[in-house]
Amino acid sequence: MIAIEASILAADFARLGEEARAAEAAGVDGITVDVMDGRFVPDITFGPGVVRALRPLVHVPLDVHLMVVEPERHLAAFADAGAARLIVHQEASPHLHRTLQTIRGLGLEAGVAINPGTPLSALEEVLEQADLILIMTVNPGWGGQPFLPGQLDKVRRLRRLLAERGLSIPIAVDGGINPGTAPLAVQAGATVLMAGSSIYNRQAPVAQNVAALRASLPLTAGPG
Repeated sequence: MIAIEASILAADFARLGEEARAAEAAGVDGITVDVMDGRFVPDITFGPGVVRALRPLVHVPLDVHLMVVEPERHLAAFADAGAARLIVHQEASPHLHRTLQTIRGLGLEAGVAINPGTPLSALEEVLEQADLILIMTVNPGWGGQPFLPGQLDKVRRLRRLLAERGLSIPIAVDGGINPGTAPLAVQAGATVLMAGSSIYNRQAPVAQNVAALRASLPLTAGPG
């Protein structure tokens, strides 16, 4: 089963609770909360307070993507706020192994993300500590960017690497995911799709957009 998560970065910030509920009602498998600090990426977005406010409004997991420097300083706060999974960037985590262990120690799933310019080799020593690997299919920092097709090969290579290690870790993609690019990502081996502007937009209601995204997908991920 391919999981779809709605990124509230593309939602109406004045109606975040309603937007999260609309995505849940449309059948998404989770809500992605993109946390940006204005340092690791240019924009500034959400803090633990937003996660805490959303937690009682929806039943699906809240997946917090920490696009911040020194993410280890914020793990406990987001865990206390109600996050189900914390995703940190390899590029921002000099002690990545320790950070992933800390997240698991808080009782949460630990995810690790890499930017388009970061090689897979940067993750080889921490794969066993991760509960999800996120391949960024845009350069992080703001929503609405076009999908980078060159990252599909990275997804394929990661899928093969995990198979060689005997690991069944989910592979997520984030950035430019829509009914045209989603099946390509799944065929390459992705099993979690994080989508923002293709779910939250003025062209169609959230339910219609989620249904179109789901209808575009093959039933299972490709062999990589």
